[in-house]
Amino acid sequence: MAAARKICVVSTAANTDKVLDELRATAPELDFVLHFGRKKADYMTASISRMSPIAAERGHLTVEAGAYSGAHGDAMLAADYWRDAALFEDHFMRRDPLFANNSHKLRNHHDYMDFFHILSDMIAGELARSGADTVLFFNVPHLAYDTVLYQVAQARGLQCLIVTQMLIPGYFASMHKIGDLGFGPRRDGGEPFAIARDENLQHFYMPDMTPETGSGRLNARNIASLAVYLLKKEPSALVRPGRIAELVTRMRAVKSVFPDWRDPFAKYFHVDQFAYLETLASFEKNTPDLSQRYVYFPLQLQPEMTTSALGGRFADQILAIEQLARILPEGVKIFVKENPKQGSFLRGPLHFHRLRRIPAVEIMPSHLDTHALNDNAEFVAAVTGTAGWEAIRKGKPALVFGNAWYGDLPGVVRFRGGLNYSEIVSTMIDHDELEMRVGAMLAGFHQGIVERHYVRQLDDFDPADNVRRVAATVRGLLAGEVPVSFSGP
Repeated sequence: MAAARKICVVSTAANTDKVLDELRATAPELDFVLHFGRKKADYMTASISRMSPIAAERGHLTVEAGAYSGAHGDAMLAADYWRDAALFEDHFMRRDPLFANNSHKLRNHHDYMDFFHILSDMIAGELARSGADTVLFFNVPHLAYDTVLYQVAQARGLQCLIVTQMLIPGYFASMHKIGDLGFGPRRDGGEPFAIARDENLQHFYMPDMTPETGSGRLNARNIASLAVYLLKKEPSALVRPGRIAELVTRMRAVKSVFPDWRDPFAKYFHVDQFAYLETLASFEKNTPDLSQRYVYFPLQLQPEMTTSALGGRFADQILAIEQLARILPEGVKIFVKENPKQGSFLRGPLHFHRLRRIPAVEIMPSHLDTHALNDNAEFVAAVTGTAGWEAIRKGKPALVFGNAWYGDLPGVVRFRGGLNYSEIVSTMIDHDELEMRVGAMLAGFHQGIVERHYVRQLDDFDPADNVRRVAATVRGLLAGEVPVSFSGP
């Protein structure tokens, strides 16, 4: 009998933990030697992200976790060192004290660099001790701890299998490398996927947007967010009624400008949000002329996998807008619309200053209909966002800067140096071909849910059947009996 495949797995949700249990019970050829996940895993990922002392089965990976192993030392001298370090810092910033209540303890660039070295060495040491030859990710790595795990696995020559949920209901996709997403292989077969050209997609994760001005009233979630901030970040204000009154007044002023569906204080409050929100509020009365020539660029939510992991250098979305501006003919505008769920993360004072330096840019009010902006644009540009998918469905070209899952479909132009404007606007889309190509793409996807939030897309969902289905697919992918959905450029 062949030796068991030794698997390190990143599974941080109840549904994927059940898939892992099913694999342990039904796939004896797979030996799960290391598990990063919740508290019953070998190591608890939340403890790594928050740098907290909460231990899992094997303890916790913190500064005090052990002596230097040297297991990743050679990779720290490789050409990719600075790229990997910068990516880790970008991803770990989502838990920075400025942006998260349950934050880590790092304060500056050098703190991030030190922890990057520590975490890389610890993870490399654990992989070496476990003997793992494969790493299984139940999402594209983008949360810093899994970013480093992926980097270490790549440097050590371990095989990686990444599965991630797709926007098309009930399907997930697979790949061996992050950069493979959106690239082939071209498949024949599969039923054409019916696409209604006049359909305005309504995604389950977006709010129901209406243009009404906000009431300015603070709800229970807003008060709770403020209370958590005061307790954790500014406890002295609890005995200063004037300070609390000042914060409440500014919160009400912000909420009165934005529509009620754009509730900026629903999940998190920090005083640094005010600079961002009050600047954004100044654009709410803009009345753009949709009859003029423009390109529509909707900003994506950050921090998110779709930008931080799949955007590459264009995780800096303004860099994409700057590059777009360089190829615009005279008189063509860039209509930029902020993501309605965005907070102050990566939106400091220089963010808007940098945007304003681009003469072609006009910033849209949050209540403006994204479908109207899409329909009247010469083309749509995005890093990887669904606006590009929405555009090609309606016969409009899409310019993408990162690894969009739809990046190989008809009508999509990938940004490159030397690209010119006429090449994009002259891109034609054969709708029948688009339906055939999407159907062929679906033939390479896998049925099932690996991201629990996407259950909301399905009317009839059987959790037990889903576990069995996903486990069987993952087993086949690991054995090479099921081909991966994306195989790279």
